[in-house]
Amino acid sequence: MSKSKQQKAAQREPVEVTYADELARLMDLDQGPVPPGWRMSPRAVEKFVMGDDNLGVERKFVADRAMVVRIIISLCTNRGCLLVGEPGTAKSWLSELLAAAISGTSTLTLQGGAVSHVGQLLYGWNEAILRSEGPCLKAVVPSPLLRGMMEGQLVRFEEIARCPQALQDALLSVLSDRVVVIPELAGDEGVVLAREGFNVVATSNSIDAGVHQMSAALKRRMDFEEIRPIRNLPDEMDVVRREVRKANAHAGIDVDPDESVLEILVTMFHELRNGQTLDGRSTDRLAGSALSTAEAVSVAHAASLNAWYYGGGSMSVEQMMHHIVGSALKDQPEDRRRLRHYFETTVALRKGENWQQAWDLRSLIQ
Repeated sequence: MSKSKQQKAAQREPVEVTYADELARLMDLDQGPVPPGWRMSPRAVEKFVMGDDNLGVERKFVADRAMVVRIIISLCTNRGCLLVGEPGTAKSWLSELLAAAISGTSTLTLQGGAVSHVGQLLYGWNEAILRSEGPCLKAVVPSPLLRGMMEGQLVRFEEIARCPQALQDALLSVLSDRVVVIPELAGDEGVVLAREGFNVVATSNSIDAGVHQMSAALKRRMDFEEIRPIRNLPDEMDVVRREVRKANAHAGIDVDPDESVLEILVTMFHELRNGQTLDGRSTDRLAGSALSTAEAVSVAHAASLNAWYYGGGSMSVEQMMHHIVGSALKDQPEDRRRLRHYFETTVALRKGENWQQAWDLRSLIQ
């Protein structure tokens, strides 16, 4: 077997790799003032995130443009930025886009739930060098946070509220004084000063906040921005359609999502998430499921795979319904009753062949 066949493609490339051409084009055409340590101006960062048809830059995030501008400006300051929202509202995706545009790398990332001691938050030691040469700068193993300070790059801190409060407080000197002191090292070697371009963009889940309270002192040192679910159904349809096509192409399957089948999925998720039908009537919200846009993409991609491997390449309402029910009924027994009620009061009244097929498949909820 040839070497090229032995190598397997990455399941997902970082943003800076996937959109390298767009980033290079924006940097070449950028004529705006660039903040110290940044690769491009705030206006160019905004175009990378929100898209620009004239420059052939794809829209990657659906939100109010003014909110995105506020976030970008907050990262120009010496305050970090905290993105708060429900699961699946693309908080992490937004932080990745910002890091790729501002610093050229989105991989300096900490996961709050995995940070349990200071070595994971700030630095550890190379034991072999430590034993042979003692404490020295060469023996220090920097965390992504410390690397971001040393290299002047944006650091992503995912689910920061899942990090123990004592370690959250250890961030205070980083965000306030922009300094980390390594007491084992003498003199200037033991003082790491943040370089221009360093900042922290953090995310926090507003529903499942985790076992730790957010440090009040840390809150005061970060700008807050709430990331809300997509409110406009056509916008959500556009995102799901685009992302499913990308996922299908990456998986090597030739399934183009059926528009009418996709509409059923997105409409159901939209209504059950908001507790309101498209015509303004109240309906039940599901308590145990995050019926987000990201979840809709996952469901549609799973239905596409089902269609490719088991359905002859054509997506059907039945395939989609199996995955919708599996996604909607997670771990709240009462959600089964709520979903049945939604079918009886909303789906049953909808006109069209596909909605009738969905109604006929209500037995899947039993």
